[in-house]
Amino acid sequence: MKIQVVGVVGAGVMGIGLAQNLAQTGHQVILVDISAEILERAQAQIKKNIRFQGFFNKNEKLENPEDILHKIKFSQNYHFFEKAEFVIENATEKWDIKKGIYTQLDAICPDNTVFAANTSAISITRIASVTKRADKVVGMHFMNPVPMKAMVEMIRGYHTSDQTISTAKELLSQMGKESILVNDSPGFVSNRVLMLTINEAIFLLQDQVASAEEVDRIFKTCFGHKMGPLETADLIGLDTILFSIEVLYESFNDSKYRPCSLLKKMVDAGLHGRKTGQGFYAYSEAI
Repeated sequence: MKIQVVGVVGAGVMGIGLAQNLAQTGHQVILVDISAEILERAQAQIKKNIRFQGFFNKNEKLENPEDILHKIKFSQNYHFFEKAEFVIENATEKWDIKKGIYTQLDAICPDNTVFAANTSAISITRIASVTKRADKVVGMHFMNPVPMKAMVEMIRGYHTSDQTISTAKELLSQMGKESILVNDSPGFVSNRVLMLTINEAIFLLQDQVASAEEVDRIFKTCFGHKMGPLETADLIGLDTILFSIEVLYESFNDSKYRPCSLLKKMVDAGLHGRKTGQGFYAYSEAI
């Protein structure tokens, strides 16, 4: 059976991409965030994203942004999740915030609703422990931008059931995506490696070994990467990078994950990358 109603927690960059992708693949979406202003920005960004898709994919039929937005309910109220068959959480990488969200979701959602944590580094087993449905909690690490990335890193928590994995794979299939299943560990595969690379690239910049452009150019021309580590950091968001590397540092108690002081300074200064218009590079407008 097709999953019809999907709840999305968090209307930041990832939540916006997920809501758009889900609506474009025929799902009814409930997008929840803490303020009306954030939700208004999300609505405007989704409309803009759909128009850009039409510009870049001229051979495809142009979708009417209003038709897509009609499938998304924007709300500050978790109680609309009473109808959700599947919920994807995209909140800030802070344990206290996530813990509070899952406590609310567990009390409101039907017993058979699957919870998927779209987290960069926090343990899925730890997230599941604050619910009464540990077997129905799974990690689904989507890549940015969500509508354009066909592969998802799926994480099995200690108690995650085979049925939950099957349900999550079915939803991804409906969204036109595939997954690679890995076991639970902070950072999983992708970010346990990527965050180290980005953090070390920032150290190179701080130590004046090379400029941001030179670091990224080496990765693109020598290794064939589409983006360098500092460009990738700007795309993800430097605040998210810092939160993730701090989770890894705390989880493994290993100095190799210590966050670079330049990264901390940039986050404190509000230089979060593309979403604020300035990171390691300047952008014409915030995304």
